[in-house]
Amino acid sequence: MAALPEIRNYTFNFGPQHPAAHGVLRLIIEVDGETVVSADPHIGLLHRATEKLAESKPYIHSIGYMDRLDYVSMMCNEHGYVLAIEKLLGIQPPVRAQYIRVMFDEITRILNHLLWLGAHALDIGAMTVFLYAFREREDLVDCYEAVSGTRMHATYYRPGGVYRDLPEKMPQYKVSKWHDAKQVAAMNENRQGSLLDFIWDFTERFPKRVDEYEALLTDNRIWKQRTVGIGVIAPEQAIAMGLTGPMLRGSGVEWDLRKKQPYEVYDQLDFSIPVGVTGDCYDRYLVRIEEMRQSNQLIRQCVTWLKQNPGPVMTDNHKVAPPTRVHMKEDMEALIHHFKLMSEGFCLPEGEAYAAIEHPKGEFGVYLVSDGANKPYRLKIRAAGFSHLAALETLIKGHMISDVVAVLSSLDIVFGEIDR
Repeated sequence: MAALPEIRNYTFNFGPQHPAAHGVLRLIIEVDGETVVSADPHIGLLHRATEKLAESKPYIHSIGYMDRLDYVSMMCNEHGYVLAIEKLLGIQPPVRAQYIRVMFDEITRILNHLLWLGAHALDIGAMTVFLYAFREREDLVDCYEAVSGTRMHATYYRPGGVYRDLPEKMPQYKVSKWHDAKQVAAMNENRQGSLLDFIWDFTERFPKRVDEYEALLTDNRIWKQRTVGIGVIAPEQAIAMGLTGPMLRGSGVEWDLRKKQPYEVYDQLDFSIPVGVTGDCYDRYLVRIEEMRQSNQLIRQCVTWLKQNPGPVMTDNHKVAPPTRVHMKEDMEALIHHFKLMSEGFCLPEGEAYAAIEHPKGEFGVYLVSDGANKPYRLKIRAAGFSHLAALETLIKGHMISDVVAVLSSLDIVFGEIDR
């Protein structure tokens, strides 16, 4: 009689080379056959030391580090940081700057969700959505470039406001060996006005684009088989594990800092908080889809207000904000202000402050401790993705190996903010 085969659990690595491991995640998975018994996420392959680096530099020199945390939601990271500085300084930016910040926060939310949607679909096996999503992202990164000169790491927000007002002219495409004059004219058709005109044109087109994504996915039976009932987390458990953003709202908890703890001008704008019912991958998908629609409405409200209300976009306190280039070249005192601000920065009063925003991934908070110097005594970042990754084992235990990809992708993690 042949001996029975030995049946035992196997342990293997998922990532960091795996295409769905989102960069540098190493997941040590124990399986019983095809069923996941445990999953231990290992981080530490991307350590940027952002918090420690910020403690050795003047406050304004660290704004660019914030962009590189969650490098898909650049301006939102900056927002949390400058809000903490403004809290300690006791200053408030001009109203126009607040509207610009809110508008770019929502542009960033759409940028984030589009990349998430494309990557999530790609992880599960759908290619087309990725190409569709990047078509729309191209317009939005052009908006980043128009105000800051760069398509990703903008360094646009400043304590006391924003770097500069919105441009009156959009960059134009030029004739090249890839595009002839007729094609370039068509590409430049919506770039004849200001940045606000370009953004408005985008908001007119975008809802139909979201309809296209939904036509491909929402009622697609393969998509639903891969996401419905997968990675379910109850609302009580989601709260207990520190989940925020779409991860929490997907479980039916109506918690959004823009409504519950309003900052900037969110309390003057009209929008809804989408929530799920089941708390599975499918609900998290639906929540993010609806968030893109709500962000589109918020952007339209901001554009309408900004067109009607010109004004300053930076505080006139030159201990915090540099004087204009023209003023700096004509006035000795302004030159001194500029030199001191750029070389030494400014000192914050002693104390501590925590500022949190509703980041596309959840609650992004910056805890700042000042000892009265021109750089932080301590800086601690509360990244939404860290708690979400900690919940991964709870979400995938008992599922199949193939479901690991769907659940992990539904978390929307970016390791820049997790291993900071």
